[in-house]
Amino acid sequence: MDIKNLIEKNKDYILEMRRYFHMHPELSYEEHETTKKIASELEKMGIEYEIPSEEPKTGVIGVIKGKKPGKTVALRADIDALNVLEKNDVEYKSQNEGKMHACGHDTHISMLLGAAKILSEVKDELCGKVYLIFQPAEEVGTGAKYMIRQGNWYEETDSIYGSHIWSGLEAGKISLEAGDRMAAADMFSIKIHGKSGHGSLPNETVDAVVVGSAVVQALQQLVSRNYSPLDSVTVTIGSFHSGNRFNIIAGEAEMTGTNRYFSREIGARIEEDMNRVIKGVCDAYGATYELDYTYILGPTINDEKSSELAIKALEKFAGPDAHSKMQKTTGGEDFSFYLENKPGCFGFVGCRNEELGADYPHHNERFNVDESVLANGAGMYAQYAIDFLNEN
Repeated sequence: MDIKNLIEKNKDYILEMRRYFHMHPELSYEEHETTKKIASELEKMGIEYEIPSEEPKTGVIGVIKGKKPGKTVALRADIDALNVLEKNDVEYKSQNEGKMHACGHDTHISMLLGAAKILSEVKDELCGKVYLIFQPAEEVGTGAKYMIRQGNWYEETDSIYGSHIWSGLEAGKISLEAGDRMAAADMFSIKIHGKSGHGSLPNETVDAVVVGSAVVQALQQLVSRNYSPLDSVTVTIGSFHSGNRFNIIAGEAEMTGTNRYFSREIGARIEEDMNRVIKGVCDAYGATYELDYTYILGPTINDEKSSELAIKALEKFAGPDAHSKMQKTTGGEDFSFYLENKPGCFGFVGCRNEELGADYPHHNERFNVDESVLANGAGMYAQYAIDFLNEN
């Protein structure tokens, strides 16, 4: 199979699709028009598909069946956009005011559609089945679980590949190495209950601002004095609200934040560790507290065999220099849910090109990509599927 020629043949289509979806962004679980467009494109290719029956009925599951029996591989792209007002002055600028594909999910859709075209042209040579998973709601961390519930595709899958366009990686490079790639992402809120009173009589109060401030400081020591310095862990307080008048000592304070880590062992104990620290501080000041802790995403960890397969697949059509090692990131991804029970690989497709202005971070109102990388991103999807099926 000459995938290189098929990549070249379909690069204009991939670019066209990217610009279409960039112009028509939709938020998590609101991707109705996006879903219709994806389904329409698959229908043109003669690819079978289903739209989830569960509300809100966004996302698409396509399937390409090879002529020969074999294993099953799944390829995933996320499809939702963000509440961001685009500031790029480009002909394909978002037409939906206040909404933007500021994380590159438009490129993911187009790359997977490009891969679908490639795979549909070589399906008679495939040994097994390929599922095309166009997933909603990655930005809110629940879309993967939503798609897992739809039909039997996940149960049937033997390996899964997904990728993310990446502004921190040079255009033309793709990172596919094994091990930790993205962090677990937890969310928490802390409510401090003290005793309010007059600002001139602090001895009659339990100052929630002081207690809350002490909790913030104590939680910073949680990482440095409770976990190995070789483990990557962050505890971030993102908001702190307390009080409403200059001469009233606040009796209540509320904080929200996020924890990031890669070790599942740390994930199993971090809530208990936070409770211990917060309780100790509150007891010392005579306050009480409530901790509401939510585990949103687990860590994204590539298994060695899948990573090795992906790197060899990339080298087949892009050469040995296309692969680039990249540091793991403390960003989170709900692709982690797919990898909890299935082997697979999550890749990063570099799109950074300062000369084109494609050097803004993800979620920025000027985020953009070097579109020349999209063809190889599509090729990566296709080659991974072909190699997994034919080697198994």
